[in-house]
Amino acid sequence: MKPSRFVPPTEVPGLAARRIAADIIDGVLHKRRTLDDQLEGPAAHPVLKTLSDRDRALMRRLVATVLRRLGTLGHLLSRLLDRGIPSDAPRAQSALLIGAAQILWMDVPDHAAVDLSVRLVQADRRAAKYAGLVNAVLRRCAREGLPLVEEVRDEMIDLPPWLVARWIKAYGEDNARAMARAIGHEPPLDLTVKADSESWATRLHGETLPTGTVRTQLHGPITMLPGFSEGAWWVQDAAAAIPARLFGDIAGKSVADLCAAPGGKTAQLAQAGAHVIAVDRSAGRLARLKDNFARLSLEADCVATDATEWDGGPFDAILLDAPCMATGTIRRHPDVAWLKNEADMGALNALQKRLLQRSVTLLKPGGTLVYCTCSLEPEEGEQAITSLLASEPQMKRMPVEPGELAGLAELITAEGDVRTLPCHLPHADPKLSGLDGFYAARLTKA
Repeated sequence: MKPSRFVPPTEVPGLAARRIAADIIDGVLHKRRTLDDQLEGPAAHPVLKTLSDRDRALMRRLVATVLRRLGTLGHLLSRLLDRGIPSDAPRAQSALLIGAAQILWMDVPDHAAVDLSVRLVQADRRAAKYAGLVNAVLRRCAREGLPLVEEVRDEMIDLPPWLVARWIKAYGEDNARAMARAIGHEPPLDLTVKADSESWATRLHGETLPTGTVRTQLHGPITMLPGFSEGAWWVQDAAAAIPARLFGDIAGKSVADLCAAPGGKTAQLAQAGAHVIAVDRSAGRLARLKDNFARLSLEADCVATDATEWDGGPFDAILLDAPCMATGTIRRHPDVAWLKNEADMGALNALQKRLLQRSVTLLKPGGTLVYCTCSLEPEEGEQAITSLLASEPQMKRMPVEPGELAGLAELITAEGDVRTLPCHLPHADPKLSGLDGFYAARLTKA
């Protein structure tokens, strides 16, 4: 079973994908680097571009599976290791996690999962001494792993305890468990289409959701899917597509999209005929927005600045998608669960307050403000709007009606705001169910 030390790692099929996956997992768990930063843009992993499409997809699935099952994997390895995971060699930890994830949840032969994990540690100077340990532990995992996983079959174990406690307090234990179950599934691909959603659902072997989003399970490079090159659609979670639709008919109106990048909502506003100014403090993220708009044949003016200090407007409408904890996106971005902590919320709440106050200043009398966050934390949603309404008497809530959401009354709060949970939109096939967790409120300026 022991691999030959004379085979160059670059010649072993699948090893490069696993090495990059190990680097990225180490980046999340030990260096607090986001998946987006490591997979895209100037700071992306330097070897990513050398991978084939197949290996790139494998690498992404390895990373996502480990991060989605991190609590279960931690329990499993603690039972298989007498002294715990080696702390002086991150590559040994990531090799164990990747190997166990393949054995338990991926369609990879056990011998290949073990062999390639051993090769990973052999190629690392600090971890090489643990090659025998990795080999032995993963062999035991192949024999004994499934019963050990069954010992802790609990939806909550794969989320940080502080987050579980918050969700139980905010939504009740039943909802919190349903949310955790939904997060445990790999999400489908959601697309916002310019027109003729039923036709595109057929072409993409998917279905049209009540809200108009096209949902499919197609995998592979997005750029190779029908409709990409002609700009017929863009990738956007079904929940993320709701806030921009709350404006109603905005054709010809002036709209500021604050904190606009990556631009899915901006594209919705432009497609609806609004004159859009996209504001974001990151010039790099705005550059990617412009590239996407070129593909979509849409137009928006872009301003790279801090929205809290911007003197634009006044505007007929403002969309504020505020920076937040992003806990509603864990099903698509499993790194969020392990990069965020409760202490991060104070600074974000202060920023949200400043952005809301600035939005009121930039809005014309009679104009509409839609505030949203991709967070499940009430401080970043319901409580932020309660505070704004208390301090800004000219702002009034415009309750959302079920008819505006295709009759999905369960998405509307008692106050008339929108609150989506990962367990909403159930489906007979779990892989076609769920939404990101979002909050949205619609206000008007008297």
